Amino acid sequence: MELNGSTNSLSLIDPASARAQIAADPGVLVVDVRTPAEFHTAHIDGAVNLPLDQVNAHLGRIVNDARGRMLLICQTGNRAERARSALSDAGLADVAVLDGGMNAWIASGAPVDRGRPRWTLERQVRLVAGSIVLASVVASLWVPVAVFLAAFIGAGLTFAALTDTCGMGLLLSKLPYNQAGGVDVDAALVRLRRTPAGADA
Repeated sequence: MELNGSTNSLSLIDPASARAQIAADPGVLVVDVRTPAEFHTAHIDGAVNLPLDQVNAHLGRIVNDARGRMLLICQTGNRAERARSALSDAGLADVAVLDGGMNAWIASGAPVDRGRPRWTLERQVRLVAGSIVLASVVASLWVPVAVFLAAFIGAGLTFAALTDTCGMGLLLSKLPYNQAGGVDVDAALVRLRRTPAGADA
């Protein structure tokens, strides 16, 4: 589906359509809601990095200031969809999510600006959760109650899937590793309200 001018434009957009929209309309606001480290690893040229927690913290300002259509991006589409839902609930109408996120964008052969490679947040969650489960199962051979830690992690992952949230991901996103490169939130918010040249204010 393509972005359009409808006030009910709440949709997914595939990479090919997104590229066409970005090329044709300088007013499209490309907002990447991943961590700064993920953003600096690879991002779409001209994208504004505003991590999901900052979107939630500045909903009112974004809704009031944003000019033009907004395309939200994360690694797979899940965080971007959460941002879209929050922005929609707060009153922002013309917003879409890149279907499949940066994974789909890169797979389609679309151009990216690359920096120092870092693990995505989703990959980090899989590593930490898997390591805890493995360690607790092995430890349970000597300390049987350790198996309950594995059950706790399993329950947490089930809850994350059912609610489309991830507490572990939220915690990991705060680590210095994921904040590498940093993000200037005020500058990002200013870019969201900047009117493209030749457009009406």
